Amino acid sequence: MKMPEDVVEDVRRRLHRVAGQVQAIERMLDDERECRDVVTQISAATKALEQAGFRLVAAGLTYCVQNPEDAAAEGYPLEEVQRMFMKLA
Repeated sequence: MKMPEDVVEDVRRRLHRVAGQVQAIERMLDDERECRDVVTQISAATKALEQAGFRLVAAGLTYCVQNPEDAAAEGYPLEEVQRMFMKLA
C-alpha cells in the first residue's frame, strides 16, 4: 500500500524529532544527569515514536475503509491493519 505523501512527510518529521531526542538522551547520560530526567526524556521519545506508528496505521485504516478490495489485494485487508494497530496499542 502506497502511503500518501503528506503522511510520509509527517512521519519523517516525527522520526527526525525522535532521533534528536535520542541524541539528547545520550548527552544527558554523558553529563550524568538525574535518572528521573533521563527517564522523562525516554518516555517522551517513546511516545513520539508511537505517534509516528499510529499516524501510519491511521492512514492504512483510512485506505482500507475507503478501498477495501484494493487494500485486500495488496495484502492489507482490514484485519491486518487492525493487527498492526494492536501492536502499537
